[in-house]
Amino acid sequence: MSDTFVIEAEIRSDLGKGSSRRLRRLHGKVPAILYGGGVDPVALTLSRKDLTKSLENEAFYSQILTIQVEDKQQKAVLKDLQRHPAKETVMHADFLRVSEDVKITVRVPLHFTNEDSCVGVKMEGGVITHSITELEIQCLPADLPEYIEFDMGTVTAGQIIHISDLQLPEGVESVALSHGEDHDLPVASVQQARGGSDDDLDDVDADADADDGEADDADNAADEGESED
Repeated sequence: MSDTFVIEAEIRSDLGKGSSRRLRRLHGKVPAILYGGGVDPVALTLSRKDLTKSLENEAFYSQILTIQVEDKQQKAVLKDLQRHPAKETVMHADFLRVSEDVKITVRVPLHFTNEDSCVGVKMEGGVITHSITELEIQCLPADLPEYIEFDMGTVTAGQIIHISDLQLPEGVESVALSHGEDHDLPVASVQQARGGSDDDLDDVDADADADDGEADDADNAADEGESED
């Protein structure tokens, strides 16, 4: 797990939609909430500039964060973001408190390596497709990985990679697989190149030759009929 992010926050006492709009438009702030852990929720405000910069780091979405409120620090994970439907700016953020001895459920990104040298692509002309790019997992905070990696190097054309094919770190389990084998969803695959095989081409050529032969026979018959006239 990478170093923990520290988020400077202030307690927000002025609640409501109007107050939230003023925070965003006039003060460059983002309203947020910190909840969970058997403690009452706390309304917060964050620096929009600092939050936007943190969101540029992929690890921010799946790592344990430190929320600094006045002289107190609390561990949390980012649970939800509300963005403006047109501008994509952050409108609100939700953070969930975490405890060292309580498992958390989060989504972590999937990283696929050696795609350029993948057998199914380089040798067999296939194309890699990704069915999912993040995986929902459950683990203790100390076991939370920054991402889960899968080596595509030996994957062949037509092969499908499922969740069960991923090597999860110790102490980490897939939420989907915990519901049974029928939830073993596809993760990635190498689609075979479109187009027929050489045998298919031979069959097409043979059919074409046969059609040409029939046409020649018809032309000869027509010529013989004209000569008899």
